[in-house]
Amino acid sequence: MSYNLLKGKKGIIFGALNEMSIAWKVAELAVEEGAEIVLTNTPVSIRMGTIDELAKKCNAHVIAADATNPEDLENLYKESMELLGGPVDFILHSIGMSPNVRKGNSYDELNYEYLKKTLDVSAISFHKVIQKAKEMDVVAEYGSIVALSYAAAQRTMYEYNDMADAKAMLESIARSFGYIYGREKSVRVNTISQSPTMTTAGSGVKGFDKLIDFSERMSPLGNASAQECANYCITLFSDLTRKVTMQNLFHDGGFSNMGMSYRAMQQYNKSFDEKCDCK
Repeated sequence: MSYNLLKGKKGIIFGALNEMSIAWKVAELAVEEGAEIVLTNTPVSIRMGTIDELAKKCNAHVIAADATNPEDLENLYKESMELLGGPVDFILHSIGMSPNVRKGNSYDELNYEYLKKTLDVSAISFHKVIQKAKEMDVVAEYGSIVALSYAAAQRTMYEYNDMADAKAMLESIARSFGYIYGREKSVRVNTISQSPTMTTAGSGVKGFDKLIDFSERMSPLGNASAQECANYCITLFSDLTRKVTMQNLFHDGGFSNMGMSYRAMQQYNKSFDEKCDCK
């Protein structure tokens, strides 16, 4: 059911790769709610994924751009404004990658060159996206910029590794840039701390399926799905949230405020039925 929340609005969505991507769900729903969009990802991701299918479904253009490259961003924004007929009303940053996670390096044995790549792709790219948008006056007044985060920015999560550092930086960028962009251009900047979601990137984290199960047992409302995250993103793109900025908004079924749930305690107690030598 459409509410026309984004009727007449225009946006740019970073990071849709395939149907597992949260950005994919956001793109579909944004168009359903009346928006015109441009899709973007790196050239290699466009070749590896199925974004062209999404573009056809959404009647959207795909523009290749590496969000870590300011020149690519400048070209992306210039082409997008030409295609859409002016400034955009929303931008979604759904980008994350850790070579250390992919290589199986533990947090106490990080490869620092890989760490630099993690931070650049997963967090500093958000600063670059906003900085170039502000410089080129890409986002309309009371427009909305949203990035996807995770509770590992505040809490230690087993094997989430240096992506936790990246998410903490991502949220800090939203606060710092949110103040400046809001003060000068009335543009909102927020992050959504989503439940663990089985995306292509998330599936690369060791034990991610168990993390999803744990979160499901801990959260009174259960995990938020990718589609539900898309719903939340749409509200932040809409005029209903014109005064919401510089926030990290938890969208996790209540997980972030839980200590121990009944379901998780039941499962924990079962572990005593067998000898466990875990540390």
